[in-house]
Amino acid sequence: MNYDKLTKLRQEIDELNLEILELLSKRANIALDIGKIKQIHGYPRYDPIREQEILQHVVKANNGPFTDEVVSCLFKEIFKATKLLQETYTKAGLKVARKTKDNNTLIEVKDVVIGGDKKAFIFGPCSIESKKQLEQTAELLSKKGLNFIRGGAYKPRTSPYEFQGLGLEALQLMHEISEKYNLISVVEVMDKEQLKESLAYIDIIQIGSRNMQNFSLLKACGKVNKPVLLKRGFQATIEEFKLSAEYIMSEGNEQIILCERGIRTFENATRNTLDISAVPILKQETHLPVIVDVSHAAGRKDILGYLAKAALASSSDGIMAEVHPNPRVALSDSNQQMDFTEFEAFLKHINYESFS
Repeated sequence: MNYDKLTKLRQEIDELNLEILELLSKRANIALDIGKIKQIHGYPRYDPIREQEILQHVVKANNGPFTDEVVSCLFKEIFKATKLLQETYTKAGLKVARKTKDNNTLIEVKDVVIGGDKKAFIFGPCSIESKKQLEQTAELLSKKGLNFIRGGAYKPRTSPYEFQGLGLEALQLMHEISEKYNLISVVEVMDKEQLKESLAYIDIIQIGSRNMQNFSLLKACGKVNKPVLLKRGFQATIEEFKLSAEYIMSEGNEQIILCERGIRTFENATRNTLDISAVPILKQETHLPVIVDVSHAAGRKDILGYLAKAALASSSDGIMAEVHPNPRVALSDSNQQMDFTEFEAFLKHINYESFS
């Protein structure tokens, strides 16, 4: 008799569990709808005042057998799970998210595709210093069958007294020489004025590490019809990196190339620490091409080939590195720029011909 009663009570518990689950699911779906409305209007997702009001309301309605503390604890866990669910759905709903697009984003510039079967190799000096310097580099890259050339026109330096770049003159040189050698140019801009000034001269806009969260610049780049190479901030998480790309894409520009360039850690053997794990994570969680800047990651030339091989093995879509005719007289980052002989050895080390 007692066993039959036990069985019946257990069945009631099972039925109640399903009812609770159904109610929890219904509550979660309503919370997701609330989250969507908040996102549209720009309201904060978390509202501690509202949460406190709910707790007070349910505790007041509590008639036992659970104590008020237990009821409060149970609902706090529900709040926590709901907040996590909203965050998960928000991430999945990002325009850059893999779940929003079945295929990889392919970026085509001058009949060259970034993010496809072939790797993109982007080389050039840290700063554009003279026509001779840039043309010597362009001639070498062209002879090697490479398609891209990088170079700084505006240089965000740590000290205001260091070389800041040639500005408009550098843009004009880059345009002239990249056209002459049929190369695709990549140049960094630091603000909206520089962006406007550079559009007529360059093929790919670069946003550097220091400006990864320059939101007004990100939005402005989202309104132009040019590819944007976005570098990860040296203290940014992968999630923050993705959200910076989202700023660009939310304004309409889907031509975004993500660039891992190392993050700041306690290690001082290298300029930064190359986060190689970021590459497959970004490839899994976004549909955007991902390249790796090995020069800024290392800050030294002797290990560039090894970092590049690791980057290529980690499924990256390309490599960026700095090359200069005579790094010893370079006006910026002389320690990490390869000379032409070192560059030849670098290409051989990574077996470049197998990718061309």
